[in-house]
Amino acid sequence: MNDLIPLAQAHCLPRKGREHQLSQARIRELLPEVAGWDLVEDGHALARTFHFPDYHRTIAFVNALAWMANREDHHPDLGVHYDRCAVRYSTHDVGGLSENDFICAARTNALVE
Repeated sequence: MNDLIPLAQAHCLPRKGREHQLSQARIRELLPEVAGWDLVEDGHALARTFHFPDYHRTIAFVNALAWMANREDHHPDLGVHYDRCAVRYSTHDVGGLSENDFICAARTNALVE
């Protein structure tokens, strides 16, 4: 990924193998670019819960997120509730976080901004 392109405008690339797993230093560099996201699972995943006033808006967010995830071919784990959606990104094929997780986290933030 070119660091001159904002994460929310970058696109995911196929990533398989541990060589694509981000170092802790790179994770610390990228984390400030995805406001509201937290490292979970000992730094192997990104998570954020988005809150909405009602079920209709929650599902509208989920549908928009599903469309984006399908387009990027990088899919989050979701917990969908009446007024919130918990989103978790990790790249299973690399055994932790890849740049794709940060790209999709930024794109997810853009859905609600």
